[in-house]
Amino acid sequence: MADMNNKDETMFWADQIAREVLERENKLDRGTKVFRTEMGVGASGIPHVGSAGDGVRNFVVNLALKDLGAKSEFIAFSDDRDGLRKVPMGFPDSLEDDIGKPVSLIKDPFNCHGSFADHFSSILAKSFNKLGLKFILKRAHEEYSKGKLDNEVIDILTRAKDVGKIIEEVTGQDKFLRILPFLPICGKCKRIYTTSAYKFDPKTKKISYKCDQEFMGSNSNTGKNIPIKGCGYEGEAGIRDGKVAWKAEFACRWRALKINYEAYGKDILDSVKANDRISREILNWEPPLHSLYEMLTERSGKKISKSASRVFTPEMWFKYASPESLRLLFLKRLRTTRVVDLDSIPIYMDEVDNLAKVYFGIIKIPNEKELVHMKRLYEYMNFLKPIKKPTFFNSYNILTNILIIAKDKKVVKSVLKKSKHIPEKLSKQEEKMLDEKLDYVENWMKDNKKEEVTDIELSEKQKNAIRKLAKELEKKWDEEGLQARLYGLAKEEGLTMGEFFKGVYSVLLHNERGPRLAPFILALGKEKVAKKFEKV
Repeated sequence: MADMNNKDETMFWADQIAREVLERENKLDRGTKVFRTEMGVGASGIPHVGSAGDGVRNFVVNLALKDLGAKSEFIAFSDDRDGLRKVPMGFPDSLEDDIGKPVSLIKDPFNCHGSFADHFSSILAKSFNKLGLKFILKRAHEEYSKGKLDNEVIDILTRAKDVGKIIEEVTGQDKFLRILPFLPICGKCKRIYTTSAYKFDPKTKKISYKCDQEFMGSNSNTGKNIPIKGCGYEGEAGIRDGKVAWKAEFACRWRALKINYEAYGKDILDSVKANDRISREILNWEPPLHSLYEMLTERSGKKISKSASRVFTPEMWFKYASPESLRLLFLKRLRTTRVVDLDSIPIYMDEVDNLAKVYFGIIKIPNEKELVHMKRLYEYMNFLKPIKKPTFFNSYNILTNILIIAKDKKVVKSVLKKSKHIPEKLSKQEEKMLDEKLDYVENWMKDNKKEEVTDIELSEKQKNAIRKLAKELEKKWDEEGLQARLYGLAKEEGLTMGEFFKGVYSVLLHNERGPRLAPFILALGKEKVAKKFEKV
C-alpha cells in the first residue's frame, strides 16, 4: 500500500503515489515500459457517484505518472462476467428469470445495447467522458473468451488448495477449501452463481462441475426475495467458460494486464489483501501499489451503493454542478469520508471558485505548505490543464438567493451586471459559463425545493435599520443617493457600516458579503427587496 506518512508532506497525494510507483517498479526490475493504473467497473447495477470516484482517483495517478515523464495508461475493467443478483429499480420484472446469469449474456431489456452489461457500462462510460477521463475499456467476458486470462486461470486451478487456504486465512471464508475457486457457466441453465467446480484436469484443461448451489436474489421494484436454485446439471466446462472467484480474480487481471497501481475502497479491504497474497504466492507477480480511500455516504451515514433504491449518480451531479466540482469531491484527501447529497453541491461549487482564487493569488494563503497543496489540487481538479487567467466568480449560494428573489435567470444576469458583480460585456465563453452555472442553480432549486430562509440572527439595531430601509425604498432613488442613505441609516442606529451591511447581505443572500449594495438593491427591484426586509 502507498505510504502516505513517510513522504514529503508538501507533495500532493497523486504526485507522491506516482513517485512511489516508479521507485517500486525500478526496484522490482521487471522491465516495465508502460505504467498502468486500473479500476473495476461493476456492470450489474446503476453506476453511482462513487464509481466515478474510482475512475477519477486512478486516472489522476495516471496523469501524475505522465507528468513525471512516464508512459502510462488507465484501464477500466468491466466485471461483465459477474452474475445478476437483483433486478435494478425501474427495470422490467421479467429480469427475474435471468437472476444468476452473467450480465454479459443477458439481453438489454431496453434494446439499446448488445447486452444488459453493455447498457450499464455505457452509462458509466458516458459519465467518464463528461468528466474528461481518458481510459481503455476491458471487458471480462471478452478477456476470458479470447484466452487473455488462460495462463492465470490455469495457475489458479493448478494450485486451488493453496488459493483456498489463503482466502480462508485472510477472509475467514472456507468454501474454497471444498470447491475450486472458479465459477463455470452452467451448460444448461446458463447461470454462474449456482455452479460448484470440484475437479480440474490439467491435461484437457477441463473443469468438472455441478449446478447444485443456491442463493437469494431479489427484485428492487417489489422488494421481494427470490430463491435461486441450481438446475442439477452436471458436466464439464473449459477454462474460458466461466470466471475465477472474485477473491482471486483481481490477482489474475493484475498479472495479465500488468497493472502497477489501483486504489480501492475500505469495503473490499479483505478481498484486496487475499488477492495480494494470491498474486505473490500463486501467480508470482508482485501486486500493484494500492491506496485506500474512504467511502462516500449519504447525510444519514449510509454508504452510497448501486443497489440502493435511490442511487446518487454522476448524471444527477451534472444536472446541478460542473464536472470540476465532482472531480474535486474525489481529489481531496483520500482518507476522509464525504457526504454526497443535494446540500453538498453548493459547497463544492463554491470551493472550485475559491481554489481558483488561491491559484491566481486573489486569495492569499500565508501557510506555504497549504498554498502548495491547494494550488496542486486546483491543477489536478483541472486534470493538469488549468485556465491561464482568472475570470469572474459567482458564489453558488449567492446566485441561489438572488434567483429566489429575481425569479428569472435573465433578471439575475442583469442584476449581476448592474451591481458590477460581473463585467457589462462578457466573452462568448464567459456568457456560456454563466448560463451553465445559472442552469445548475435553477435545477438545484427546483429539486431541492429551496425556499427563503427566515431564521437569520440579527441584533435589534440591525433589525431596526433594515426595517427603516424597507420604508425608505418606497421613495425614488439613484445609486449615489441610496448609497448615501445607507450610511445615514447605519449611523442613526449606532451601527458601523460593516455591521449594517452584514445584516443586509444576510437577509438578501444569507452571506456576510455581496455586490456593492445600492446598485444591487436597485437592480433586484426596490419592491422585491422591501418585501424581504419587511419580514425581518
